[in-house]
Amino acid sequence: MLKDITIGQHFPGDSIVHRTDPRLKILLVIAYIVLLFTVTNFLGLALSVVLLAWLYLLAKIPLKMIGKSLKPILPIILFTAVLNVFFMGGSGEPLFQLGFLEVYPEGISYAIFMSVRIVALIAGTSLLTYTTSPIVLTDAIERLLKPFAKLHLPVHELAMMMTIALRFIPTLIEETDKIMNAQKARGAMLDTGSVKDRVKAMVPILIPLFISAFRRADELAMAMECRCYRGGDGRTRLKVLKFQRHDWGVLAFCIVTFGVVWATRFVMPGVL
Repeated sequence: MLKDITIGQHFPGDSIVHRTDPRLKILLVIAYIVLLFTVTNFLGLALSVVLLAWLYLLAKIPLKMIGKSLKPILPIILFTAVLNVFFMGGSGEPLFQLGFLEVYPEGISYAIFMSVRIVALIAGTSLLTYTTSPIVLTDAIERLLKPFAKLHLPVHELAMMMTIALRFIPTLIEETDKIMNAQKARGAMLDTGSVKDRVKAMVPILIPLFISAFRRADELAMAMECRCYRGGDGRTRLKVLKFQRHDWGVLAFCIVTFGVVWATRFVMPGVL
């Protein structure tokens, strides 16, 4: 399960998705999330999913990566779907009844709709980290938050902390997997027993994991200090972020596409 978590991973490439300005990609991801929550029917949701699948193919990222990123949250998706199926009422007769629980066609439709929406939400946000390196992502976040520097907020430090946290997620996952394998080799029963026993078995994993995380943080701080890192004041960049011609083309394409998806609200009735 731990090896299936792909948050924070970056897949280098030379597609137009990779070359798009990271600031624009962050804004488009936010707009895509808002769009998913404004879509009210299956037509708009289907167009959103098709657009996302096309971007994955354009970036040459295997679609199986979506399955890996969804595996850890699959229980949440199933739990949400079950709640909508059994607790969403309808106007007509129920399809069937289980005790005091009644299942209506509207409940099944809304459960499918919500599940697909969550899948598109996770896959859309994952595409940002798949196609953007942590260093470039830091610069983009810092540039977007630059207006808040007038309010004396440590913009550079905030962007750096966010990116470091994102960067070390795969490292900590790998470290956790090594610790679990070491504990299993010593006879620890991590996958069997009651829930209480499994929680107790996690203690020998969490303690060395926290120690490893603090040690890595101390090593990173020492390495940054040895390189004379002093924050964002007077800092120069090897590559300055600038909007290129293809960025304007991507922006125009997304505005038109998002507008078409949003317009489906007036063409087809909503799920509810």
